Amino acid sequence: MDWRREWKWLVLGVGGFAAIFLLPVGAARFDGAVLESLHLLKWYAREHVLLCLIPAFFIAGAITVFVSQAAIMKYLGPGAHKGLAYAVGSVSGTVLAVCSCTVLPLFAGIYKRGAGLGPATAFLYSGPAINVLAIVLTARVLGWKLGLARAVGAVVFAIVIGLIMHALFRADEDARTNAIPAAPPVAPVRTLGQDVTYFAALVGILVFANWAEPSTPWGFWSDVFAIKWLVTGVLGLGLGVMLVRWFQLPAVSLAAVVLATIVAAVAVPGQPLIPFTVAIVGLSIVTSRDAGEAGEWFTASWDYARQITPLLLGGVLLAGLLLGRPGHEGLIPSEWVSRALGGNALGANVFASVAGAFMYFATLTEVPIVQGLIGSGMGQGPALALLLAGPALSLPSILVVRSVLGTAKTATYVLLVIVMATVSGLVFGAWA
Repeated sequence: MDWRREWKWLVLGVGGFAAIFLLPVGAARFDGAVLESLHLLKWYAREHVLLCLIPAFFIAGAITVFVSQAAIMKYLGPGAHKGLAYAVGSVSGTVLAVCSCTVLPLFAGIYKRGAGLGPATAFLYSGPAINVLAIVLTARVLGWKLGLARAVGAVVFAIVIGLIMHALFRADEDARTNAIPAAPPVAPVRTLGQDVTYFAALVGILVFANWAEPSTPWGFWSDVFAIKWLVTGVLGLGLGVMLVRWFQLPAVSLAAVVLATIVAAVAVPGQPLIPFTVAIVGLSIVTSRDAGEAGEWFTASWDYARQITPLLLGGVLLAGLLLGRPGHEGLIPSEWVSRALGGNALGANVFASVAGAFMYFATLTEVPIVQGLIGSGMGQGPALALLLAGPALSLPSILVVRSVLGTAKTATYVLLVIVMATVSGLVFGAWA
């Protein structure tokens, strides 16, 4: 018997039993924090799993199956032209209005297909950080200085973080690149235009299904919000036509999915999540039964979902337990957070960066949260630090990134974000 291993299990068992034995059940803060974690998990499941994560899983699966390894290596690989690779990675967020969790399947997809660590981490940061809607909302609600600083800082962050990650782990990246088997040349099944149109439809569905309601009921953003589900439906129909014509999926099966989606929309008006769910379930059933490319697409998407979803949900549960939802208390009192963020001192900027790195912000929710904190005495520097660290990182996303990159690279990435956000906050606080 391996007593060293048995002692480890004994220590873990005793520790787990002691934690359960000493649970402060009945204490108002603990009971409230548990409820907050469940509320946050429920909200996340309703608002983000179906609308954000599942479309992102399908896009990641499509990258794995339909984007050639040679193309990834050419434009984002370690040997790619640095200017092009980092330009693509650093501005991608202007198209993808996603949160720190939704970008994870897309990041995992391009990284596993051979993208270099630098461009991949630039994409990982920029995806949620350079959301054009969030930048505009920041400028309108918090002032043009914070909006401009956030936009410039996010682009610079993405490039600098990517370059530093590449430099620090260059040896590991060279070994990883050499270990990736060269894919034999394969004649393309579809034209480049067809592939671009297909991916545009998938990304369009993700973007428009998650188009957030603007703060004012007029203007361009409000007009788009009013027709978001119409646009999403048209894109879905277009995707169905592509799957029939270019992927040889049975037209009858996809027509049945479309009909079921329409019936759901008519039967339950004002509840777009229901027909959207029907469409997702129908697409999953049809693609999973295909023996060709579409079946491979579903399998790859399911692999990402199986790997990422448990870690994300566990992270959301833990984040809710510690910090609660916006406006609600977790184990950590919100007044501690407000007090620690006052002024523009080094400690306030460090705290804002660290808190932002571990808190979970849904897309656009960081702006009203920062607005409330500024009203409670938060300085301009910590406000920028929170805006630069918060949307790009969260405890759930850190857990998933670790499963893709490993502990050392993940810790370095998180530390870089925190340090750069802190420095940016100090500089901006002194200038603003």
